[in-house]
Amino acid sequence: MTFIPNPCELRDLRDLPGCTVIALPPEIDLCNAEGLYHRIMSAADARADRLRLLVLDLTGTHFMDSQGVRLVDQVRRVLQPRTRVRVVAAPHGVACRVLELTGVRRDVPVYDNLAEALER
Repeated sequence: MTFIPNPCELRDLRDLPGCTVIALPPEIDLCNAEGLYHRIMSAADARADRLRLLVLDLTGTHFMDSQGVRLVDQVRRVLQPRTRVRVVAAPHGVACRVLELTGVRRDVPVYDNLAEALER
């Protein structure tokens, strides 16, 4: 079982109003995906009046199974059209490969680094 005391790091970017970045944990699987979903949605709901862009940062994620794919897709479906969702994933990392193999990259823009994801 995966135990992560602080499952994700949340950052509001002061120089980009309406943008929140959520850095996800090193592993996303059956043990923590549901909790991550609730945490992401709580953060989005708390900022609903001003949130225009949500970036899910998977650069630190070294393992992700189908539950991680489901998590990204669920967040995208629930937040659209009021909030754009983008993903950052290391180009040769597991998360990027899983998103590509499952076809999620067609529906959610995936960027190689945070700077690219934040460009308007």
